[in-house]
Amino acid sequence: MAKTFTVVSTLQRIGGALRAHGFAFIALMLLPLLATSVFAHGVAEDDKLFIEQASGMQLIPFIYLGAKHMVTGYDHLLFLFGVIFFLYRMREVGLYVTLFAVGHSATLLYGVLSGTHVNPYIVDAIIGLSVVYKALDNLGAFKRVLGFQPNTQAAVLIFGFFHGFGLATKLQEFTLSQEGLVPNILAFNVGVELGQLLALAVMLIAMGFWRRSGTFWRQAFAANAVLMAAGFVLMGHQITRYFTV
Repeated sequence: MAKTFTVVSTLQRIGGALRAHGFAFIALMLLPLLATSVFAHGVAEDDKLFIEQASGMQLIPFIYLGAKHMVTGYDHLLFLFGVIFFLYRMREVGLYVTLFAVGHSATLLYGVLSGTHVNPYIVDAIIGLSVVYKALDNLGAFKRVLGFQPNTQAAVLIFGFFHGFGLATKLQEFTLSQEGLVPNILAFNVGVELGQLLALAVMLIAMGFWRRSGTFWRQAFAANAVLMAAGFVLMGHQITRYFTV
């Protein structure tokens, strides 16, 4: 009975936040959809042409492509935003970001170099689920509803594995030259990490200003409700594509 009341109370709070910040909610909800239509978490046509025609070591171009892919990878950025939302110490930020980086680096390299294929729609749906998970974690939902707190560090690492496979599926769409393949994929992974650091720096600067404002704690619940809704949108989009494409 108490758990049911908690769920109802949470839904009422979400509804109140929606009424209080309706325009901001609509704008933020449209961001993932806009990113889907503009970037589609894929690779631009010019980049596709280069990747398929590249032969031999092309370290700098692949570093650039990796960084570009991460910076425009809205699903990865939403998860990363959720991870750092309530982290204040740089040591904690470094720990969680490192766990995420280790996870997605391992499966990115393994997926491409071993030729291991996974369904891209299922993987991307799980990536959407990771966004939902982190938003619920930030809202304290697991402890209130389930009565326990999952290991957040383990969750970030595990979801990092899925994010890496998501990156790998994009490269597996192309016919990659075996000449220089290993150094090029390593360079791509380095680019991904550089792109992640760049995005993280921007997020931390923005979060620093936001946390110093008097509105942060009033808006934190609403922001994570939006984050959770965005994760559900990403999941629904990928599941729909799995059954229709």
